[in-house]
Amino acid sequence: MLVGYSGFIFYLSHQAVVAVPALFLHQDKLFHAVAYALLAFLSVIYFNYRFVVYRNAVLAAFVFCAIYGASDEWHQSFINGREADVLDWLADCIGATVMLFGYKAYRAWCTTL
Repeated sequence: MLVGYSGFIFYLSHQAVVAVPALFLHQDKLFHAVAYALLAFLSVIYFNYRFVVYRNAVLAAFVFCAIYGASDEWHQSFINGREADVLDWLADCIGATVMLFGYKAYRAWCTTL
């Protein structure tokens, strides 16, 4: 699932134009945050099976998302009609962070039931 979704992000980044209706200013940052929140969710589930300590899985998921987001922005710099933007990468990292904290809180809540 993680590999497929990563490929989907790569595919979208390889498009010169992604047709999305403009609803509000800087909506692309929200799209980046949501896309990378999902990537973080899939990542932490994957890494949770690879690491014994959950904290290591969370750290690995964040590092994966941050590096993948940076490589995605670099990839876009080679596509006509696209550009690399550090603010897009920051939105990627924020989306991943919010998801990882939310998922951690959810796991803690589930253990108290």
